[in-house]
Amino acid sequence: MTFSTNYISSNDITSDKKLFLVISTLCLMLLPRFLLAAVMLWLLDFLCIRKKVLLKMGERQDSQDDPPVCVSDSNKMFTLESLRAVWYGQKLDFLKSAHLGRTAPNTEVVLVQERRQVRILDCMKGKRPLILNFGSCS
Repeated sequence: MTFSTNYISSNDITSDKKLFLVISTLCLMLLPRFLLAAVMLWLLDFLCIRKKVLLKMGERQDSQDDPPVCVSDSNKMFTLESLRAVWYGQKLDFLKSAHLGRTAPNTEVVLVQERRQVRILDCMKGKRPLILNFGSCS
């Protein structure tokens, strides 16, 4: 009994197919997180609608004990703009170069006193931890 396995080498895949595979993999990895965020936005809008109904019901009772509820149609959470912002944020979070538990990226920084560019890890001395201080000039 012999088994034949067909492996696809990287030479067999064109650059268009590689790009398609990368984009489709990215979308499949981001889609569950995006859908969860979209459902949360929808639920927030649903809670706003519920508050409106409760507010209208409260107007009939004229109760002075309850504080006023501020609800308007202009502060919807589940909009196309908010969904685009969520997708963009999820994509940026996924594609960032620094991830928890992995090695730190060795990016270029400018030494302020010497005014020259060096790599972050060039500033390490032995086994001592490297601390970056992000100060403010304002």
